Amino acid sequence: MSFSSTSPWATGKACRNGPFPRRSFEIGAIVVAFIYWWPLALGYVAWKFAGYPAFGELRDLVSRTTSAAGSGGRSRFAAAFEAANVGGSGNFAFDAYRRAEIERLVAQRRALEEEGRAFAAFVEELKRAKDREQFDAFMAKRRAETGSSTRDA
Repeated sequence: MSFSSTSPWATGKACRNGPFPRRSFEIGAIVVAFIYWWPLALGYVAWKFAGYPAFGELRDLVSRTTSAAGSGGRSRFAAAFEAANVGGSGNFAFDAYRRAEIERLVAQRRALEEEGRAFAAFVEELKRAKDREQFDAFMAKRRAETGSSTRDA
């Protein structure tokens, strides 16, 4: 009974050049890289899951996403966020209401800051008055002590 197989795994030579040893080496290298320097291993795993793209393809992908935004190197998310927050909503009534509310809040913030400064000045004046009172009491006591010691002599 002769057994002949057409499988490439039947010969040892095909096994050495086949995908199994390369994958086992790759997995072992990833494990060792995670042990010694995890950022490199994480980058390699991400590159592997992306389908081993060439670096030129990655550069083209980045340039496509930034040029698609049409915003001079910003991402699409950054461009959309800026457009939503800087520009108007397109509704003139809402934009007028928004400007009025922002002006009201700014005025209220200024009033609170002024009250804070006034309160800080008031507290500082209280501290000075208390310090002056303590100093005057000390000087009065000292004069009384020196005055009584000179009378005794």
